[in-house]
Amino acid sequence: MKKKPKEGAASRPIEIPSIDQLEKELGREKYRWQFRRVLRSTIFVLITVAAAAVLVATLWMPVLQISGNSMSPTLTDGEIVVSWKGSGWEPGDIIAFYYENKILVKRVIAGPGDWVNIDEDGTVYINDVELHEPYLVEKALGDCNIALPYQVPESKIFVMGDHRSVSLDSRNTVLGCVAYDQIVGRLVIRVWPYEMISLI
Repeated sequence: MKKKPKEGAASRPIEIPSIDQLEKELGREKYRWQFRRVLRSTIFVLITVAAAAVLVATLWMPVLQISGNSMSPTLTDGEIVVSWKGSGWEPGDIIAFYYENKILVKRVIAGPGDWVNIDEDGTVYINDVELHEPYLVEKALGDCNIALPYQVPESKIFVMGDHRSVSLDSRNTVLGCVAYDQIVGRLVIRVWPYEMISLI
């Protein structure tokens, strides 16, 4: 016994899309496909760039934020700087180094074996020669409890802050000289605030 066709099923017309409709739909599908491809490509590029930036910042050019005013007026609280990992630090270079799970920033004054002397006015002498320090606003003996003249130990660096009256640095045995393995890198450029971007 044959089943009766559902009412209206046989009479419903099949709509065949026009050429214009097919072209529009094909265009929409192409756009969606191209958009997905561009989106995937953009996300991949962003992830790659971010990973490369993290790798560079970790291995070669750590980015640091200045905290405190021991290096003012050269560097002030809140500024962001980029350092460069390397070796061969010279007097006058500004370095970042680890100290008790913190990163401090100070200026290199003398290297291993050098004799450091500081008079009551805060003038610094290295191996009996006065150190030229144009970056200072004022000199001060500061918080100094080491016996002067002082000889820098092997594989260490004598550092001082530019704000001599308040800086805790190698003049005090609490911090002392900085060992090579403590050093994060030499500061090379200030990147924030924007209007103060400059080499250090």
